[in-house]
Amino acid sequence: MTDTTARPELPDHLSIDPKSPHFVREVFDHDIGIRFNGTERVDVEEYCVSEGWVKVPAGKTVDRKGKPLLIKLKGKVEAYYKD
Repeated sequence: MTDTTARPELPDHLSIDPKSPHFVREVFDHDIGIRFNGTERVDVEEYCVSEGWVKVPAGKTVDRKGKPLLIKLKGKVEAYYKD
């Protein structure tokens, strides 16, 4: 089991895209959970806690580069490390 003191603090804005300026590799070494409006979401591509939004794929639609098209949902966002 990992030591909780070795976990970096979760950023306010985080993206899973390595090309994004909001990507933090050290955070992804641990299992992260996102709770949106009280429900755990497993399909979040990007989030911002202070602004209260998440970006999730819009179905199976992809852009011309093969990346999923994302929609922004607004609400209460909580990011946490899973045990």
